[in-house]
Amino acid sequence: MSVWTTKLRGPALGLTLASALLAGPSEAAEQAAKPPSKQENMGMVSGLAVGALAGGPFGAVIGAATGALLGDRYHKQQEAKKSLAADLSQSKAVSSQLEGDLAQTREQGVKLGMASRDLETSVGFRTGDSTLADDDVVRLQKMGALANAAGKVKVRVSGYADPRGSEQFNAALSERRADAVAHVLIQSGVDASQLVVEAHGAADSKTAQGDLDGYAFDRRVTVKIESDASDAQVAKN
Repeated sequence: MSVWTTKLRGPALGLTLASALLAGPSEAAEQAAKPPSKQENMGMVSGLAVGALAGGPFGAVIGAATGALLGDRYHKQQEAKKSLAADLSQSKAVSSQLEGDLAQTREQGVKLGMASRDLETSVGFRTGDSTLADDDVVRLQKMGALANAAGKVKVRVSGYADPRGSEQFNAALSERRADAVAHVLIQSGVDASQLVVEAHGAADSKTAQGDLDGYAFDRRVTVKIESDASDAQVAKN
């Protein structure tokens, strides 16, 4: 019975050795080129002990080879898990950085909106004219972009004229001036629903009659960015 069992073990262990050697010369050379891992050494020792008990010296060799192969395979799996964990950690770090940048961008946008409210500028005109100068167009475009970035605001455009001429003429002239400014603001991104366009003519002029220098300040259009609260208060007053 013992002899028959030993004969059966011989071919079985031979098949195990053949399977280990089928890894090919390239893989064998790769394994020889690098030092064995801790798992590979443990597998080799365990395989050596089991093989010695199973088939004597020949079994010890087979067991050592098989144990080393299994140990190396386990080592590679552990290294792959470590690499995956490192990649996931790096991805989380990048995602956290992006979220931080986005929050900072939103905060800056809110600050921009708050800072841009209740800003006002004024555009002057020549006598009897409603044509905008090139410098004024550039300034209005910047004002429009700022109002667009501020979000929910109102942009009040108020046209004026000096007291020379009839009331009807001054009212129409101040309206044309206000419309010219509103047109540039709309082209700069301001929605038409955000605009409040007013024509005051010469009604608000405080210039003394014949004061030509004072008349220059009357020929203007003011542009004011107002928050909702300011707009509601103005409407109430």
